[in-house]
Amino acid sequence: MTAFFPTNQDLDPGRLRSAFGNFPTGVVVVAAEVDGAPVGLAASSFTSVSLDPPLVSINLAATSKTWPDLSRADRLGVTVLASHHGPLCRQLAGPVEHRFEGIDYSVSPEGAIFIDDGMATFDTTIHREVPAGDHILVLLELHAVDHRVDGGPLLFHRSVFGQLAVAE
Repeated sequence: MTAFFPTNQDLDPGRLRSAFGNFPTGVVVVAAEVDGAPVGLAASSFTSVSLDPPLVSINLAATSKTWPDLSRADRLGVTVLASHHGPLCRQLAGPVEHRFEGIDYSVSPEGAIFIDDGMATFDTTIHREVPAGDHILVLLELHAVDHRVDGGPLLFHRSVFGQLAVAE
């Protein structure tokens, strides 16, 4: 069967978002102390980029109200969320003043924030920011990493949180 895709499709944002949603992703929290207060956001666009130098990336909406403050931090903590962190992720998408209420987290001496009981943590600094359409591609350089070998990650697919199931 041969598929035909017209090259002049109307690629409206809703149609694109729906198509992109078919690709499942993990979810991370990027957080740090800024002016003595926790600042952070959830992102589903985390990916490894390079081993040498060690780099990862996240993509953030250029309209983010959190990123301008967060980007001022000396260090950023990145935590890969575990399968039970769905409610935490929803909370982090809410009002800034309530994002960290009741959330257990640790702070590094440099101010990076790591969510307790995450699947993996990365201590990072901003390597480069690249404007990319209506988003900002943020390359982060790794300085330290830790990870668990048990449990599973939180997944995001078609705007719903889920978890891995072992295929038979």
